[in-house]
Amino acid sequence: MNVLVFAPHPDDEILGCGGTMARHIKDGDEVSVCIVTSGKPPVYDDSEAVKNGWPHALYPEVKKSHELLGIKETVFLQLPCVLLEQQPRHEVNAKIAEVVTRLRPDVVYIPHFGDMQKDHQAVVDAVMVAVRPKGAHRVKTVYAYETLSETEWNVPHAGKTFIPNTFVNIEDFLEKKIEAMECYQSQLGDFPSPRSVDALRALAMLRGSTMGAKAAEAFALVREYR
Repeated sequence: MNVLVFAPHPDDEILGCGGTMARHIKDGDEVSVCIVTSGKPPVYDDSEAVKNGWPHALYPEVKKSHELLGIKETVFLQLPCVLLEQQPRHEVNAKIAEVVTRLRPDVVYIPHFGDMQKDHQAVVDAVMVAVRPKGAHRVKTVYAYETLSETEWNVPHAGKTFIPNTFVNIEDFLEKKIEAMECYQSQLGDFPSPRSVDALRALAMLRGSTMGAKAAEAFALVREYR
């Protein structure tokens, strides 16, 4: 089975479904990650990435994290970070669609559409266009994941609330998720930062308690074809 995870920014994929990706890989599935944005001027200085020929300033951390998990392929679209909603919609849609068409995933993971970060919302919109049930290949299942510091911090509103209805037991994969996140040293903080090891453990335990497991990741099932 082919699995494709869309991450607006590096580390979103680990925060949202790092344990689930590890479980997929242990089960023999092929997992790819598409990192949609990259730091671009004038908001970010990408001179280090350009100098080293990297697709993203965090490339060394991404590479280390994904090699640890056993990710088959990492795709960098290099669209401008925090400016994604200003890009022509048809161009963003086309780039996302190219990835889906080439990798032909059976299962796709996306951010939650109610996340505070506009890049997350734009990625969701573009992916949902790309996975419409038409054409020769059809994505069978789409899940939305939660991202600490994005999903829980938006304005409280029924239309923006993350309502999980699918839970994946990651008891055997939580430590692998933590290891993969620790590769992102530039993004980690100390508790009570939501992007901390303690916060990741706490959320995994909370989601696990919902399903009677010691650790789990939660998702909102967006679409499924049987």
